[in-house]
Amino acid sequence: MASTLTLLSILGALLLGAISPGPSFVFVVRTSVAQSRIEGLAAALGMGVGAMVFGALAVLGLRTLMLEGGLVFTALKVAGGLYLCYLAWQIWRHAAEPISVSTGGEATVRPGRAFVLGLLTQLSNPKIIAMFGAVFAALLPENPEAWLYWAIPPLIFVQETLWYAIVAVAFSASRPRALYLGLKLWLDRAAATFIGILGVRLIIEAP
Repeated sequence: MASTLTLLSILGALLLGAISPGPSFVFVVRTSVAQSRIEGLAAALGMGVGAMVFGALAVLGLRTLMLEGGLVFTALKVAGGLYLCYLAWQIWRHAAEPISVSTGGEATVRPGRAFVLGLLTQLSNPKIIAMFGAVFAALLPENPEAWLYWAIPPLIFVQETLWYAIVAVAFSASRPRALYLGLKLWLDRAAATFIGILGVRLIIEAP
């Protein structure tokens, strides 16, 4: 019973972290609205895989690495910050470009690319790094039962994928899509600024 409550507590805390807007949320919304629902769902799958990777690392000892720092964690933070800055630059660079909204043409849909970019965005997301470190440090017992090691990563994958899939479906509907296209320039620049600030902050705080 205690282990089950631990599992539910960890999943609940991570879900609250996923719901709060961050780089991953921004990426899924933008992909779903500006490209296609299929690509938004592919990005959601990438988010789920990225979260599962962090979950697996956490139960294998990333909790200690996050808390104690070290060269590896510093390199991880710097690499993540650099990627976020690159992503911000790409969004800002293309903010003024008009978007031809796909109507489902197979040639214009690239779910594989959306999956990879979603995965990279999730893996470099400073919010999820901080969130996983805090949650596992606070809630995972020092000697958890063996089944928790196997249950946590796949359940995190299911939870994160389902949440971002809901986001992708909601924001790929006609009204949110039309609203985004009308405000694309300013929304993209606001998103780029937000992601860029997070990237710079992650690099500055890395040492």
